[in-house]
Amino acid sequence: MTMSDPLADMLARVKNALAQRHVDVRMPASNLKKAVLSVLTEEGYVLGFDEATDSRGFAELVVRLKYHQGQPVITKLHRVSRPGQRKYAQAQEIPMVANGLGVTVVSTSQGILSDTKARALNVGGELLCQVF
Repeated sequence: MTMSDPLADMLARVKNALAQRHVDVRMPASNLKKAVLSVLTEEGYVLGFDEATDSRGFAELVVRLKYHQGQPVITKLHRVSRPGQRKYAQAQEIPMVANGLGVTVVSTSQGILSDTKARALNVGGELLCQVF
C-alpha cells in the first residue's frame, strides 16, 4: 500500500522514536527524505543518517537521533504544507520558528534548504516542515 504523505510519515516516526528515547529510527528511503534529513543534520537536530537495505531488499534510511543531557534536541516537529493544502512563501515571507531558534525546511528551485539559506539566496518555495 502506498502512503499519501511519506514526509509526514517520516516526521511521525522521528517524533515517536524521540518520545521513546530510541538511539535511531528506520524508515523507507526516498530522495525527499534524504534531502530533509540532510538539512536537519546540517542544522544540528540529528546526528546523521545512513542508507541500508531491509530484510526484503528495499532501501531504507537509518536516522541517528540526537540528545542533550538525556533530553531530545528536537522538541517540536510538524508538517506545514500537506498534500491537501500546500503552503508556499516568497523568500521574505518564510516564517521564523521561535524567533530564529528553530528551522523551517523549504523546497525551492535550488533544492531543499533551511529558511536562513533560502532567505540568503532570495528564493521562496513550499514550506515543508518546521523544527524546534
